[in-house]
Amino acid sequence: MADFDPDSPNDAWQLRSSDVVWRFGQDIKALHQTNPWPDRPLLPQAINSLMTELWDAGFSQTEIRDAFAAAVADMPRYAAGEEQRP
Repeated sequence: MADFDPDSPNDAWQLRSSDVVWRFGQDIKALHQTNPWPDRPLLPQAINSLMTELWDAGFSQTEIRDAFAAAVADMPRYAAGEEQRP
């Protein structure tokens, strides 16, 4: 694997992409942990809001649906059989 080059536009783009998604996950985790309405789980609302934001940003229903389906299909590999990260 090639080294990361901070001066490379492609590497900078990849870093930004990873950072945006990581920050989203951290923000959702913080909101989940401080949710004042435990009977209204945050994650379903957040994922639904993400879907609407993607739609409003111009992604097609097919692109959104395929991306969510691919992510769910990849979950067993990433989670290595664990239900939740220890």
